[in-house]
Amino acid sequence: MLHIDDIRSLYEFDSWAQGRLFKSLEEVRPEDFEKNLESSHGGMRGTLVHSLGATRIWLHRWQGDSPTTMLHEADLPTFADCQRYWSDLEKPLWAFIETLTEEILSGQLAYKDLKGNAYTQPLSHQMQHLVNHSTYHRGQMVALQRQCGYKAIGTDMIAYYREKAGASVPR
Repeated sequence: MLHIDDIRSLYEFDSWAQGRLFKSLEEVRPEDFEKNLESSHGGMRGTLVHSLGATRIWLHRWQGDSPTTMLHEADLPTFADCQRYWSDLEKPLWAFIETLTEEILSGQLAYKDLKGNAYTQPLSHQMQHLVNHSTYHRGQMVALQRQCGYKAIGTDMIAYYREKAGASVPR
């Protein structure tokens, strides 16, 4: 079972990696960001919106509400909209993390998926899943950036730990 320090470390990594991703996306032309590249969520915008939407849904579940809809690309039509959304979403996410106790983290938490199916799982597993989900989609984003001719950056956890220890991390 994960402990609070483990969760904080995972979410510090996730925040660092999201920051690097957003920084790299600043160089992407809007037409490339919005292009449907036939990936699992369309292209860069669709993948980013999906990932942001999943973060919103899990946070709401942890706060006792089970949303029934995902975000759509029309909700965040531009890269700037995605940046603002992440900035606004990260604040309540960290506020929630700060309320955790070992008991809450290890406890079972019930929620419903988007189809209304009920599940009960340890909160720590749900929180670990969200970071894993974000990591998966950041990897897709790197591939999509490369597909469009951009130099993508690394967001591996080991690079985060190296930077945290004071080593330089290549762009």
